[in-house]
Amino acid sequence: MIRDTKKPAKAAAARASKVVAKAAAGKPRAAKSAPAKGLGKGVIAVAPPSFRRERTLIKRGIWPVAGCDEAGRGPLAGPVVAAAVVLDPKRVPKGLDDSKRLTAEKREELFEEICATAQVAVAYASPERINRDNILRASLWALTRAVHALPDLPQHVFVDGRDRLATRCESEAVIGGDGLIASIAAASIIAKVSRDRLMCRLAQECPGYGFEQHKGYGVPEHLAALARLGPTVHHRRFFAPVAAAWQKIEGVPAAPSGVTGDLFEPAPEPGIAATL
Repeated sequence: MIRDTKKPAKAAAARASKVVAKAAAGKPRAAKSAPAKGLGKGVIAVAPPSFRRERTLIKRGIWPVAGCDEAGRGPLAGPVVAAAVVLDPKRVPKGLDDSKRLTAEKREELFEEICATAQVAVAYASPERINRDNILRASLWALTRAVHALPDLPQHVFVDGRDRLATRCESEAVIGGDGLIASIAAASIIAKVSRDRLMCRLAQECPGYGFEQHKGYGVPEHLAALARLGPTVHHRRFFAPVAAAWQKIEGVPAAPSGVTGDLFEPAPEPGIAATL
């Protein structure tokens, strides 16, 4: 006897359809994403940087692991400041984040804690070097110098941005790294606080420009002072507003008379690298 195999197949298909329909009916609809507690509607909570990537390398026997970042690529005046940090895995400071997402008070607090618990190095690329090499090359130079200035040369370094460094260790570029990797976030804090302090020193050397307030950025107050007082040796000559200011000054050399370098230039070359 030949059995009809079509009917059982149809019956099985019908039963499967009922099961799927029943499951779909009982499945709750996906709820709309609610804002995190304490945040307003439409505000997206951002996870803080973590030490996860560093720990992954440590488990593979790769140590020390550093993070590096710079501050001051955009201003019209002052140096680019780069920092490299090797955090202590047992004493990673709480509250690390991209320096731009922290208040000045919190940055100062974390700066002190990082310096007390981690290996830290800072390097400066002077306006003179920026004028000579351009801002990107000067920044990469300072970052590389900071890494090599660490007490112990790292085996691996995470650098914020798109560009790897010409270091004697493995270099890994991470876009948005200051918001992802704890070591880079720590470096961003060190670089930012170090530069802010230097710009406050420059404000005393060059009164009237307001460096202590805007830290050299091209805000209206700075542009007005630039037009009124003219550029200083600490201004980046080839940045458009500064170049325009120089063009208005006839018969004035690129640097004021008697000035051979800038505040951050030790002999024999501009820029410094030193551990804190």
